[in-house]
Amino acid sequence: MTEALITGGVLGLGVFLLLRALFPARPGLVARLLELDAAGQGDGPPRFQLVLPDEEVGAFRRGLGERLARFYAARGWEARSVRADLALLGRSFEGFLATKVLLAVWGLLAYPFVAGWLYLMGWEVSPTIPLWVALAVSAVFFLLPDVQVRRDANARRRDFRHVVGAFLDLVAMNLAGGRGVPEALLLSVSVSGDEANWPMARIREALANARIVGITPWQALGQLGDEINVDELRDLSAALGLVADDGAKVRASLTARAATLRRRELAEIEGRAGERSQSMLVAQLLLCAGFVVFITYPAAMKMLGA
Repeated sequence: MTEALITGGVLGLGVFLLLRALFPARPGLVARLLELDAAGQGDGPPRFQLVLPDEEVGAFRRGLGERLARFYAARGWEARSVRADLALLGRSFEGFLATKVLLAVWGLLAYPFVAGWLYLMGWEVSPTIPLWVALAVSAVFFLLPDVQVRRDANARRRDFRHVVGAFLDLVAMNLAGGRGVPEALLLSVSVSGDEANWPMARIREALANARIVGITPWQALGQLGDEINVDELRDLSAALGLVADDGAKVRASLTARAATLRRRELAEIEGRAGERSQSMLVAQLLLCAGFVVFITYPAAMKMLGA
């Protein structure tokens, strides 16, 4: 009876997916409202895309990712945090979705392996156990890309904030030399020509594209901050937009922001160092406890008569 239910469920799921592929759903109300908002905001400053698609994504993965992205868009699922993390890492949203789905499908292959292992071991168990194990493995594989992207993006975002503090100092020094705000911004990012300094390269690319599309440099910085979810760039854009005509106020504001960034970064470094110290202390205590058990085990067994 159980095998029949499982077979019927899998067959019904396959028929459902086939019908959805042949007759795709119409865009929902949320998607239509977003399209209307985007069309209504066409008079605002033009935006540009700074992230290129993944070069290593094959044709199959690209097609699958595009279909999944359209599925997300039809239902109004924006996934802003994931998109910001992927933009910071230089990866495409379509490739990310395709990777998640393909890993989940690979996780389902655990069913025959688990079932075959149980059969070889001679254990008479219900076939639902391998099925639940395969579903659990598939769910874990589906969530692994999110964990990896979030971890890598947090590390790169910390590096980006560190570079933003140095960038603010450079802009303040160029303003003190009598240059205007746009010229100071461009000269500050041109100081670092090393390609390994990728945050400066991203800022330099944003400022270069701003000149092409015809927007101000601080608007470009704000768009970059929105794209990669870095609050410091958004705050810098707002501050420069308010006091761009007063060089003295800009210098004082940038110097204060750079000092605040350094203090916060120092506090975060001290906090991470304290966490690692506590982890090392716990590891040492566990090692000492294991050593004590190892030393006292023979005496305790002798006293108990074992």
